[in-house]
Amino acid sequence: MYEVDEQKAVVLEGDPALQQPIIRQMVVQLRAMDSYGTYDTWSDARVLDPLVLTKERRRAIPVVGDPDETTLSRVKAYYNALAQLIERETGLLAVPMINISHEGFGRALILVGKLVALDKTLRDVHRFGFDSLDALVVEAQKQLGKASALISANRAVAEL
Repeated sequence: MYEVDEQKAVVLEGDPALQQPIIRQMVVQLRAMDSYGTYDTWSDARVLDPLVLTKERRRAIPVVGDPDETTLSRVKAYYNALAQLIERETGLLAVPMINISHEGFGRALILVGKLVALDKTLRDVHRFGFDSLDALVVEAQKQLGKASALISANRAVAEL
């Protein structure tokens, strides 16, 4: 299992990206999945820090490996957060569906009515993360833009 060295945290408390809607929702989702209360005393920056994979962190993760439950919960939190933001933007219920094999391959879908609003193939899930919080925000905005455009173009299907 990959552990983040706390002395080398890369997400800082004052990072402006912590105020972005996707980041706020990620914090909500990650804290909701924390059934043991581990994150209760952690700052938002510390909760999100493992999602940022610098070059050094990426090198520390083996190229081939199976994702652990903590990593899987981060993937689920990301797609749950995207679904929540799609709901806010469109006013329609968005449901994430994630299927990942024990080897870290699979697919993430976000369904809105009968419409597949987002479809992402997942590979090497044990290495799931972003170069920075800003990179997470950019990727999420790109995915949200595509999903919103698809929903707008196919609103009747999304409302089924």
